[in-house]
Amino acid sequence: MNLLTLPAEGRWPRHRLLRLAPAAWAALIASRNDLAGEPLLESWAQRGWPLIVRRRLPGEVPTSLPVGLPLPPSAGKRRIALQIQADDIASVAALPRLAEVIAAAPQDWRPTLQQLVAIGERFGVETRVFGSLAWQWLTGLTYIGASSDIDLTWTLPRKTQIDDLLAALAAIDAAAPMRVDGEWLRADGSGVNWRELQARSAEVMLKTAREPL
Repeated sequence: MNLLTLPAEGRWPRHRLLRLAPAAWAALIASRNDLAGEPLLESWAQRGWPLIVRRRLPGEVPTSLPVGLPLPPSAGKRRIALQIQADDIASVAALPRLAEVIAAAPQDWRPTLQQLVAIGERFGVETRVFGSLAWQWLTGLTYIGASSDIDLTWTLPRKTQIDDLLAALAAIDAAAPMRVDGEWLRADGSGVNWRELQARSAEVMLKTAREPL
C-alpha cells in the first residue's frame, strides 16, 4: 500500500522535490511521444534525480500533480512539464539548503553564497536553493552558465525584521557576480519575489500552486 497521498487540494507545495519509482517513470516517459530521443530522461529516475512541483497550467487534469524538470544547456535547456499521480511517488523532499550546495557553485559565486547563508542565520530564516545551482548539485550535470542567476527561497521573517532583511539582501545583490533572485515562501508554497517587496511596489504578485494572484 502506498501511504503517500496528495495533500489538500490535490497537490504538494510548489518547489517540493519528488522522486518517482523507476517503473512509474518508465511508463510515464513511454506515454509521451514528444519525449522520445531525450537520452537523459530514460534513466532519470534510476539515477535518483527528482522532479519539482510546479504551478498547474490551464487545461491540465485537476486530479493530477503538476511537476517538471529542466534539461541542462548541453541537452537543449528544455523545460519539461509532466503530470503524475500519488502512486508514482517514491519519496518527497524539500529543496536543498543553500549551505549544502555551495561546493557545486562557481568559485566566484561562493563568497556571495556564504554571505547569503550568514544573512539567513542572522534573521532566523531558512535559505534554500532551486534553479540552475540546485539542479547542478542534484544531478552533477552542468546547468550554470555565464548568465545564470542564483534562485533562492526564504521562509518568512518576523514582521519587525522585514525592512532590515530586504536591505541586507539588496546590499549583497548589488555587489554579487550574479543576480540574486528568489521568493519569500509561506508554508503552503505560495510566495512573493523579494525584489518586488524591496521596491515597495503598490501591488505585489503572490505565486500560488495554480496561478499568480
